[in-house]
Amino acid sequence: MQKLKIGVLASGSGSNLQAIIDEAAAGLLPVEIVMVLSDKPDAYALTRAEQAGIMTAVVLPKDYATREEYDARVVKLLTLAGAEAVALAGYLRIVTKTLLDAFPGRVLNIHPALLPAFPGLHGQRQAFEYGVKVAGCTVHFVDEGLDSGPIILQAPVPVLDDDDEETLTARILQQEHIIYPLALKLLAEGKLTVEGRKVRISD
Repeated sequence: MQKLKIGVLASGSGSNLQAIIDEAAAGLLPVEIVMVLSDKPDAYALTRAEQAGIMTAVVLPKDYATREEYDARVVKLLTLAGAEAVALAGYLRIVTKTLLDAFPGRVLNIHPALLPAFPGLHGQRQAFEYGVKVAGCTVHFVDEGLDSGPIILQAPVPVLDDDDEETLTARILQQEHIIYPLALKLLAEGKLTVEGRKVRISD
């Protein structure tokens, strides 16, 4: 089976990136990461990519007047690398129509909450402080809104009585590392169909 070539955008440590790298290396995920791109030159995700022999790039927001100009540069680099789809993995920028139009229906994101609850930054903290009994994570298609695109997969994580934000975040992250590679596998295998707000998974 031909592998889906993806670009990964990351701003931080890149643990979800590592999960994708590991699954692909084990032959469990039919994707090839052709580039890891970051808006932060010190993101550890770049180190993870380099250790795996993956091409990296840094695009600094301060060098561009608008978000659209920034994304145009990102699109150019991803396209030159051969990317067919894009995975956001701890990427702390809202992407624009410029990027979405370049990869229609092929931009995914992982969010550490059960959307549509607690979008935006620190979903785990928001859920913990709200006092929910069940937290979790969501993989969704990206649209122009804030964590508002059609939902592909979700994983619930019970909030334990002795949890704090740190322990809850760690358990949510374990589930992120499971469902994000799975969502990318479904995308690569052509098993995802979007009908309005619903994502149908074939087979």
